[in-house]
Amino acid sequence: MTSRVLITAAAADLLQSLQNRHGALMFHQSGGCCDGSSPMCYPNGDFIVGDRDVLLGILDVGDGVPVWISGPQFEAWKHTQLIIDVVPGRGGGFSLESPEGMRFLSRGRVYSEQENTDLAAQPPITGAQYEAGARPEHKGTRIVDEASEEAALACAIPDRAG
Repeated sequence: MTSRVLITAAAADLLQSLQNRHGALMFHQSGGCCDGSSPMCYPNGDFIVGDRDVLLGILDVGDGVPVWISGPQFEAWKHTQLIIDVVPGRGGGFSLESPEGMRFLSRGRVYSEQENTDLAAQPPITGAQYEAGARPEHKGTRIVDEASEEAALACAIPDRAG
């Protein structure tokens, strides 16, 4: 089963440490406003999930960490697997890792045709559906050793034709 979201082992270690300190956590993939296009980490429930927000998955760190994205942003990114990584530096002012000297970073990998077909058969859960009790099916881990070379750039810049 293809996952819409993965987390690197280094990011999962930081997330577990934050979870030990702050309790249940969640991510919301920022759309580029105040903190750029970063995965923002909050205590679970501190960020209000909208009815049209999309649950990319629940990371198997601690008791589980849901990862959300806005509906319109999901439509633009639905062909891309989100990989949450961590790098040295100051995170966004609102994200819990900010004082740690590390920041979560979004990386991406474009799905293959087969993966897109597989994902089309398992539509994502919206905030409204989650509120009503829907939960994603979970098989296997979502923790990877590191982001692959394919996902080395957080935002690849397309070539511009003259």
